[in-house]
Order: sequence, then structure tokens, then C-alpha cells
Amino acid sequence: MGLSRFFNLVSKPSKKPINSFLPFPNLRSTPTSQTGSHRSFTTSLQSIKYTNFTRNRTLHTENPSGFLSNRTGGFYRAIHDGLGKTQVPDEASDKIPGANNREITEDAERICRILSTSNSKSPIDSFLDGASVEVSPALVVEVLKKLSNAGVLALSFFRWAEKQKGFKHTMESYNALIEALGKIKQFKMIWELVNDMKSKGLLSKETFALISRRYSRAKKVKEAIETFEKMEKFGMKVEGSDFNRLIDTLSKSRQVEKAQEVFDKMKHTRFKPDIKSYTILLEGWGQEQNFLRLNEVYREMKDEGFDPDVVTCGILINAHCKARKYDEAIDLFREMEAKNVKATPHIFCILINGLGSERRLSEALEFFELNKASGFEPEAPTYNALVGAYCWSMRMHDAFRVVEEMRKCGIGPNPRTYDIILHHLVKARRTEQAYSVFQQISREPSCEPTVSTYEILVRMFCNEDQVDMALRVWDRMKTKGVLPGMHMFSTLINSLCHENKLDDACKYFQEMLDVGIRPPAQMFSNLKQALLDEGRKDDVISFGLKIDRLRKTPLVGLR
Repeated sequence: MGLSRFFNLVSKPSKKPINSFLPFPNLRSTPTSQTGSHRSFTTSLQSIKYTNFTRNRTLHTENPSGFLSNRTGGFYRAIHDGLGKTQVPDEASDKIPGANNREITEDAERICRILSTSNSKSPIDSFLDGASVEVSPALVVEVLKKLSNAGVLALSFFRWAEKQKGFKHTMESYNALIEALGKIKQFKMIWELVNDMKSKGLLSKETFALISRRYSRAKKVKEAIETFEKMEKFGMKVEGSDFNRLIDTLSKSRQVEKAQEVFDKMKHTRFKPDIKSYTILLEGWGQEQNFLRLNEVYREMKDEGFDPDVVTCGILINAHCKARKYDEAIDLFREMEAKNVKATPHIFCILINGLGSERRLSEALEFFELNKASGFEPEAPTYNALVGAYCWSMRMHDAFRVVEEMRKCGIGPNPRTYDIILHHLVKARRTEQAYSVFQQISREPSCEPTVSTYEILVRMFCNEDQVDMALRVWDRMKTKGVLPGMHMFSTLINSLCHENKLDDACKYFQEMLDVGIRPPAQMFSNLKQALLDEGRKDDVISFGLKIDRLRKTPLVGLR
């Protein structure tokens, strides 16, 4: 029996009562029923050589945006859907010695504070020359990463740094700038940087992958594929891993259908698919909850001679959790255990998160305990999933107890931990308690709030019509050298328009333009209407011209 029949079976409501899920520790030895969906999955996996499972293919990490990720390029569901936006992980800090050094971090924060509060009409050199910092590759990359939401400032800082005596940009600093410029769709400038990198011998495949990703996220799929094709023109040999990276980029940008099209067109003619190629597509279709296409890819993978590994099983479990088919996800987990396939921390996180979000807390706790008993070292993502499970059931006291346990284990808490707690407090409209937690985070030197933390608070106060408090949080964020992104600007400006504080709205709109962020159409429409209602037609015309220039004019010679 193939996987197609398995999916036909699991698409129906499970007839097995969930209380058959046995408490830990007996879960591991639970005999698997050979009827229903259990039998289907058992049969579909009978040909797998379990002794050959690749168990080390997944490295359990959590990136700054709070998504579970792995070094296969796979994307696992966020610990909580809807918290924060996807951000591109930057591995520069892993490659440059001292990137995490406290002194470098403090200098980077100081530079960002200077840049964010400087007069937009004055050259930044006059502000930075007096900063008394030693410019190093590590510092420059750290600053550029912090300026990733402010492409214009990032470019200005990049130009200032290259003028400093004895300093030369590295591949990492170029890539960090390209990331920032990609967010504001300054692709013409990006290609000028690529030519500059080539002349200096700094160009790499990572640069093209990053550009492709920015195009893809801007919904410029044709350009994303063309960027991949340009690698050969720049003298680089295209390998199977590069094809995988392209379909992974498209898939993660909600373009899995295009990724599948590219895969079907190029397989066997331009590259030979491997198991990673198939797991990328499985994951993409799973994220789209398209079980029909997922089944087709799985069947093709098997026909090509690739046996599912633990990563594949994790993707199937994740797809069922995303589709809220939790009983079937548990069935898949049991089948893995029955075949002595050791689940990874990723898989436990997926189940803890999914069951917790469904308020099936006791089962989420059982999987957490099973994860601990499996011999894995304590990890922040697993504990964050547990924090989230308690929060979904509004057992905040228990959530904070887990935070204390993280401290004792030396694994946190991290900003993501508090973002999860804040999200649930805001959702429950516990505004005072949320602000109290935010103040507590701000006092923890090892757990500085991130831009996503500030965004949660600003949005909360704006939604509660407390724009003055939102501005207080905003000012605190700026003093820490943290720069807002487009969504945060939009939230604040819309609220200021609603409160008829148009001078302030114009001030922050101008600041948004100054850092190179193009305003969303709806937000500008709201501001424009508010200004017109007050007879401020000249301001509307002025802003319209500035937006047009920002859209059409490449970033050269700025500030």
C-alpha cells in the first residue's frame, strides 16, 4: 500500500479516541495498530532501511526571527504562527572572529543610535567621525546587520567605513549591505555591488543566493531565476546544491508551484536530484497544506530510489500539524518510534507547539518529557515551545516557571521566549502585564529586546489607542540603536492619523522615506486623506514626489 492510500485514510477524521495516547514513558513501547491509518503508513514505509536513516542531517537551531530551522535549508513552522516576519538568517557572525564580542556589540549599538538620530540632510561623516570607534570587519558587519531595515543608512555607513584608514570590506559586509538594499528593492545598486565584489575577488555563490532570495520575496520570480542563471556568466560552476538552493528559495517565498516547475524542467537535464531536493518540495507543499502534491512528490522520491529519512518523516508530521491533523501526526510519530527511528528535537518541537496551540496541553507535556528522556541536551527552542504551550492555555504562572528552568539550565531565556509570552498577553488584552514583562526584559542585560519585541508593544498600544505609550516605547527602541521596519512604521503612522496627530505622522513618514523604506499603498492613502481633510495638499504633493524619486532613483551619493 503506497502513501497515496495513506493520505486518503488520514484525510478522514480519526476514529481512535485520543485518550489512547499512552502516558510517558510507555509511549516508546506502544505497540502499533495494524489497522486504519497506522497500517497505511506502516506499509508505505516497509521498504525503508531504517539502519541507513540519516540521523544527523538536521541541526536544531532557532534563528532571530524565531523560526525553527536546520542546516538542510529546511523551514520548520514558527513556534507560533503570526509572530514576527520572516527574516534572513545572517551567518556572518559565525564566520568573523569576535562578532559576538560585547565591546563590538556596544560599539555597533552606539553607531546605530548616532545614525538613527542624525539629521537626514547632513552627511553622516560629520557624526561618525567623532564616534571614536575602531572600525573592523566584525564591527562593520554587526552594524550593517542592525541596519538591515534601513537600506539608505546601511549604504551610507558602508561608504563611510570604506574611507577609514586601513579598512577593506569583506564578502560578509558586502552581503550584509545587499540584504539591507534588497529589502527596499534597490536591485540596480545591488548589481553594481556585485560587479565591485567581482573586481575585488569577493564574489561567492552565497551572494547570488541572497539576491535570488530578495527577488523571490519581492515576488520577482523571473528575476530570482535569472540571478541563479547569472552565476555561470560570472565564472562559477553550478552544482546540485545550487539547484537545491534555488528551489528552496522559491519554496520558502510561497512560490512552491514555481519551485516545482523549475525542478521538473531541470531535473536529469541540468542536475541530478538528491533526497534533499525532494524534502525541499515536500516541505513546500506541506506548508501549503496541499497533500495531493505532497503525495505526488513523495511517490516520485520513492520511485527514484530514495528512502525517507528522519527529516522526511519530520516534514510529514509538520504538514499534518499545520493542517491541524494532530491525531494523524501522533500516529506518524508512533510509527517512527515503533521502527526504532529516533525523533529529533525538531519533531518534538513541532508536536509540542501543535498540540499546545490546540490546547491539548497534557499531550504537549508528554512529548516534552519524552524529549527530555530521549537524552537530548536542553535547548531553547524546545523550552520555548513548552512556554508557548502553557501560554495557549493561559497558564502564565507555569510559563514563567519554565523561564526560570531555562535560566537554571543555562539556555535562556532569549528574546524569542519573551515574544511568545508578550504575544499571548497582548492577545488576552493584558496590557499592563505585557508592559511589565517588557520592562523586565529591558532590565536583563543578557536578553535585550529585539525589533520584533518592540513591534509587539508598539502595536499593542496603538490598538489600545494609547499612542503616547507607543511613542515612549519607540523612543526607547531608538536609544538602543534598534531600527524599525516597514510594518512598525505603518502601525505607528496609521495610529497617529487616527488620533489626528498629523505633524507627528508626517515626521515619522519622512523618517521612513529617509531610511529608504517604500510606504505601503494603504498606509500612504490613509495619510494622504488625513492631510487633504486638513487642507494640507502641498504636503501630499511633496510626499508623492519623494516616493516617486525613491522608487525610480538609484541610491548613489546619498548623505
